[in-house]
Amino acid sequence: MILCLDVGSTWTKAALVTPEGELVRTGQHPTTPPEVLKGIDALRAEVGDGEVLACSSAGGGLRLAVVGQERVVSAEAGYRVALSAGAKIVHVSAGPVDAKALRAATPDLVLLVGGTDGGDEKVLLHNAAKLARVAVPIVLAGNVEAQPEALRLLAKRTVVACPNVLPDVGRLAPEPARRAIREAFLQHVIGGKGLSKGPRFRQLVRAVTPDAVLAGVSRLAHQDREGAVLVVDVGGATTDVYSAVSAVDSEGLERTVALPPDRRTVEGDLGMRWSAPGVVKEAHAERLTTEDLTAEARFRAENVDWLADDPAVDVKLASFAAILAIRRHLRQVDGQLGPHGAGLLVLSGGVFRHTPDIGPVVEALRTDPVLRPVLRTAEITVDRDYVLAPVGLLAESGRLEAADRLAKTLG
Repeated sequence: MILCLDVGSTWTKAALVTPEGELVRTGQHPTTPPEVLKGIDALRAEVGDGEVLACSSAGGGLRLAVVGQERVVSAEAGYRVALSAGAKIVHVSAGPVDAKALRAATPDLVLLVGGTDGGDEKVLLHNAAKLARVAVPIVLAGNVEAQPEALRLLAKRTVVACPNVLPDVGRLAPEPARRAIREAFLQHVIGGKGLSKGPRFRQLVRAVTPDAVLAGVSRLAHQDREGAVLVVDVGGATTDVYSAVSAVDSEGLERTVALPPDRRTVEGDLGMRWSAPGVVKEAHAERLTTEDLTAEARFRAENVDWLADDPAVDVKLASFAAILAIRRHLRQVDGQLGPHGAGLLVLSGGVFRHTPDIGPVVEALRTDPVLRPVLRTAEITVDRDYVLAPVGLLAESGRLEAADRLAKTLG
């Protein structure tokens, strides 16, 4: 058996699957900081045990800052790599870095980029010298010829160096930086979030949860379907949107700095509890509704553990959050979902799992004037068993057939 674990800030979720990818049992337990192993061990006793594949977003997940050379190419390249790295992007700067503004964003990790290989070195080295005074781990993914000097300047900092994200103008190489971000998160970030006292938890975790989910979304896009895969995850504080363009739909999507085929955006002002007022504010701004839900949203923000007897208002808020977040995601990825739009939309989050009838949500999504062209032929389903992260964990561990079989439960 394989036990897939997703350790979140509020809940730890488990899926027990066979080596062939058949879902046997699922469960969840409140996350138990400052020792999250207590909740994990309770789940293992409840769900069953096996080889553990774990991901985590506890402690707020991974907050990533991007420091680049100039906005149009270098910083944009770093930003687009960050879209696919399972992180919440909290700061993007171009040119000489403002260390005060960077510190104010409180990143867990900095992605330092700048210059094509053999190109300009000045800004990259200037920023390396500034970052030497900022106590944050750094992934160095800029001009490879400038990296030895940058490493010397950063000698007192924790640095993971990798090949350039932009080796030449117009050529984005995201994978080495994605691997380096994951390595830095596992080795230098997760251990500093006060989640567990010993090394065991850090040794269990293989990825930040959004990275695992993104891998699961990518696996869905590799299946035999026409159109991209969209996932919208509406949480209490944020709404995350993932997209993966299928191989057939990725053809011809060339840009000055091309997007990676798999990407994620995070909306920190859209959520069902902490960020409910932001949903209502933006829904009015984008003319999704004229109904005044201000009082209901404020009550939810002030009572984040409250469970509604009547889900009607929560369903409305979830519909607005999903529409707004997908709209923003499409803007940030330049609408690059290929000629067929979305072939599959997966709704994730407790509000969808616990609502027996998601018909009103589906209707709102399909009739939205901005989303209608993208979702015109999309199948819409709910991830009721929390399998997207396990699909990604299986895929990342090389069990592609098992991942594909588990993914079929979403169809």
